Amino acid sequence: MNAFPTASATFDSPSPPAVASSGDFADLHGIVSRAGLLKRRRGYYAVKIGLTFLALAAGCAVFVLLGDTWWQLITAGFFAIISTQLAFIGHDAGHRQIFRTRRANNAVGYVHAGLVGISYGWWVGKHNRHHTSPNHEQNDPDLDIPILAFTPAQSHGRKWFVRSTAKYQAFLFFPLLLLEGLNLHWASLHTVWQGEVKARRLEAILLLAHTTVYFAAVFLVLSPPLALAFIAVHQGLWGVYMGCSFAPGHKGMPTYTDGTAPDFLRKQVLSSRNVRGGPLVDFALGGLNYQVEHHLFPSMPRNNLRAAQKLVRQFCVRHGIEYTECGLLRSYGYVLQHLHSVGAPLRDRAETGEPR
Repeated sequence: MNAFPTASATFDSPSPPAVASSGDFADLHGIVSRAGLLKRRRGYYAVKIGLTFLALAAGCAVFVLLGDTWWQLITAGFFAIISTQLAFIGHDAGHRQIFRTRRANNAVGYVHAGLVGISYGWWVGKHNRHHTSPNHEQNDPDLDIPILAFTPAQSHGRKWFVRSTAKYQAFLFFPLLLLEGLNLHWASLHTVWQGEVKARRLEAILLLAHTTVYFAAVFLVLSPPLALAFIAVHQGLWGVYMGCSFAPGHKGMPTYTDGTAPDFLRKQVLSSRNVRGGPLVDFALGGLNYQVEHHLFPSMPRNNLRAAQKLVRQFCVRHGIEYTECGLLRSYGYVLQHLHSVGAPLRDRAETGEPR
C-alpha cells in the first residue's frame, strides 16, 4: 500500500482486468456521492476566504506600520505564506469546488489570481491539461519543464546548458524553486499579452493593477535596497512554497504514454501520491496532500477530502490497486531520489567522456 515505485517506473500495458474495470470508478463515485462528500461546503469557504483576507489586511497594516526597517523581511515571508494560501483558494475555484456555477467560481478565481499576480485563465487551462493526463510523458504540462528531466526519455533529449542542470537536478531542485514565482508571473504576462486567454482585457487589468499597487507600496514604504530585498524574499519564498506544495503529488510516481495508459481510475491513483499528516499539513498544503482523492474528484470541496480518503483507500485495497502515501519529508526525499536517478545517465556520460 505504501510502497514507492522505482524512479524510472512506467505503467505497463493495461492488464485484462484493468481494461474490464471501467465500471470501478462508477462504483467508487457512487460510494463517495452517497456519503455526501461531493456537496458544496459554502460555509467552510466563506470562513476560509474571510480569514485569509483578514490575514492579508493585517499583513498590509503591519507592513505600513513597520516602515523602512529590515524587520520587513519577516513580513515578506508572511506575505509568501498568504500569497500561497490565496493561490490555493484560486485553485479550488478553478476546480469549481466552492460554488456550483462556473461564473461564481470564476469570479472568486479571478480575484484571488489577481491578488497574487498570475493569470487565472492561463493557470486553469494548464492545470486542467495536467488533470486530464497526469504524468503523461507528452501531454502533462507539469512534466514539461525545460531545465529539468522527469523521465529517462527527457534526460536523453536535453542538450547544452539544460543537460548540465538535468545532471545535478536533485541538488538544484529547491534552489530553482526560488525562481518559480517569477516563472508564474512571466508565463501569465506572456499568455495575456499573446491573447491566449478568454478574458484578456480583464486579466490584463488585474495583472496591471497588481503590479502597480505592489511596486508602489513596496517602494513608497521601503528604501530602494530594502525594497529589492523584500521583493526577492517574498517572491523567492512564494515560489518555494508553491513548488513544495505541488511537487510531492506526482513527481517520482510512474509515468505513461498513450500506449501504456490504464483506465481512468488507475491512471489517477497510480500516478498520485498522498502525504500523511493532520490538520496542519492539510492547511499547509491546501488539501493537495490528498492528491489521489483530488484527482479522482477534482470538484470535491477541500475539507471533504480527508473523509473521502478513507473510502478511496478501502476501495483500492478491495480491488488490488496500489495506493501510495507517505510522510511530508519522505515525499520530498522520493522527489529528489527520482530526479537524481533520472539524471544518472547524463552524469555517467560525462564521466566516461561519451559524446553529447
